[in-house]
Amino acid sequence: MNFSKTYDVIIVGGGHAGCEAALASARMGASVLLLTISMDKIAAMSCNPAIGGLAKGNLVKDLDALGGEMAKNIDASCIQLNVLNMRKGAAAQSSRAQADKAKYAYRMTETLLNQRGLDVKQAVVSDIITENGAAAGVKTLCGQTFYGGKTIICSGTFLKGKIYIGASFQEGGRAYEPASVELSDSLALLGFEAVRLKTGTPARLRADSIDYSRLAPYDTGGDKRPFSFETEKLPPLEGRCWSAYTNEETHRIVRENLSRSLYYSSADKGIGPRYCPSMEDKVTKFPDRSRHQIILEPEGEASGEVYPNGFSTSLPVDVQLAAYRTIEGLENCRFTRPAYAIEYEGFQPTGLYSSYETKKVKGLYFAGQINGTSGYEEAAVQGFMAGVNAVLSLDGREPFTLGRDESYIGVLTDDLVTKGIDEPYRMFTSRGEYRLRLREDNAEYRLLDYGRRLGLISEKRYKRFSEEKASVEKEIERLKSVSVKLNAGNRAVLEKEGVYMNRGQSAYDFLKRPEGSYDMLKKMGLGKLEGRAALQAETMIKYSGYIAKQNEDVARFARLEKRKIPADFSYDGIAGLRREYAEKLEKIRPSTLGQALRIPGMSLAAAAILDVALKKAGKN
Repeated sequence: MNFSKTYDVIIVGGGHAGCEAALASARMGASVLLLTISMDKIAAMSCNPAIGGLAKGNLVKDLDALGGEMAKNIDASCIQLNVLNMRKGAAAQSSRAQADKAKYAYRMTETLLNQRGLDVKQAVVSDIITENGAAAGVKTLCGQTFYGGKTIICSGTFLKGKIYIGASFQEGGRAYEPASVELSDSLALLGFEAVRLKTGTPARLRADSIDYSRLAPYDTGGDKRPFSFETEKLPPLEGRCWSAYTNEETHRIVRENLSRSLYYSSADKGIGPRYCPSMEDKVTKFPDRSRHQIILEPEGEASGEVYPNGFSTSLPVDVQLAAYRTIEGLENCRFTRPAYAIEYEGFQPTGLYSSYETKKVKGLYFAGQINGTSGYEEAAVQGFMAGVNAVLSLDGREPFTLGRDESYIGVLTDDLVTKGIDEPYRMFTSRGEYRLRLREDNAEYRLLDYGRRLGLISEKRYKRFSEEKASVEKEIERLKSVSVKLNAGNRAVLEKEGVYMNRGQSAYDFLKRPEGSYDMLKKMGLGKLEGRAALQAETMIKYSGYIAKQNEDVARFARLEKRKIPADFSYDGIAGLRREYAEKLEKIRPSTLGQALRIPGMSLAAAAILDVALKKAGKN
């Protein structure tokens, strides 16, 4: 059955990538269709019920500054929220929140259904329609055909997904949900070569079967700052996590039953995440470890289920239960759902442009776990970028991309399309060369202008930010001429805080001291700002010297990033360029000389030869 309505953008998949892609596209004025296998599973938290964490929190903050939804959604549904690494500098700090996963999914679904220009329908997509080498729409298993100018695939773990528990397996994209087999076959016919990837999830425990008296509360401490810069008030934060540990008996049971896991004992299995290993991996790869920490995380205020973070496995259910029950506090635990491993298809992201458009099929975009990433946050930012670029492409406008010096989103994108993946990709602060610039606190300062130009930031928000920015800049200049004098009152404040000075200095230089704080200046009657503005002024002053040095590094590489490589540039026959380099360049097709230099194995000499060839081609 054909439908006469043609959409500007069609999005396949209602996970975290699909939600952000749909909202960004519709809010930019496009007519959008979101197709999901289940209306009841939109924005589902398939694994741990949490958003953020080290570097992941930065992604969410950056997404919020661009106009995304994830930060607002977690603020409205969180039951516990902390800023991690509060004892370290601002560049190391990241927000993390426990979610009530039912509330999280409900609010996101409600947001989608109330978005003007967006249709949400339940359907299983079976085919990608192409015309003249470009995406033109999709077909569904129940015979529907939808036409669209651009198509974004956000398939998560559903492409030919297989779920493994013990000696059995079944097709599925999540437990008791069907795999997407036909769509995978359709993509293969278009020339996409899949790689098999793997992840897993722990069992879920009944909260009333856990003996909390034998466990220690797990609280990372830190401030309770909202994720979104627009959130004025958080809900009551009543969730509590608990810390437990495996032991030698746990490890013995796992080790002696490895052969009973069809997935783990298979020689031909997908690539799993190095930084989130299964318990099987933990006991075999770290045999000297006598215990591993497990964090018991509530799945919601009224769910009655607990997520044991750190104990994923594909062992048989009886072995799972026996192993879990060796842990102190879990001796009588009961399962509501068993743990399982899932293997699924993804595609090498080197087959994408930085806009997330595929190189093989014009107008077809991939976002999320289909690109070999792990995590809700990594998926969400990819979906947003794909949605934005799909709309820009409709209007014939230049793609929107972010540099590695502008956002962790830029780092993630560049890593994917330039280096590809050899395991599920997870964001870490260590991946960013310019992480002193990419802090959570300054996300709006870096990215809000972009969001406004895209039409995703309201005038009210931009006005609030502009006023805050002006007040911060004014205060920074004022503090250069304000003196911290060593009078009796100031000495009392300093001594109470453990700060010792033998002479006065400017308030600006005082804040450069590791122990100096804006709060101290206020106690001395020298500070005028409140809240976020005060924190921003302090952080900008403390980091000013480091940022100035990092800005020099950015400027040094700016020429390479500005040196564009035409999309149709030929690498064949470049004098002096070895064939292996030409093949790498042809495969990746970098958009700039800087990106070419970041291709794994590319040499400085090869980049110099390419630079000369580009100049020669430009003259011709």
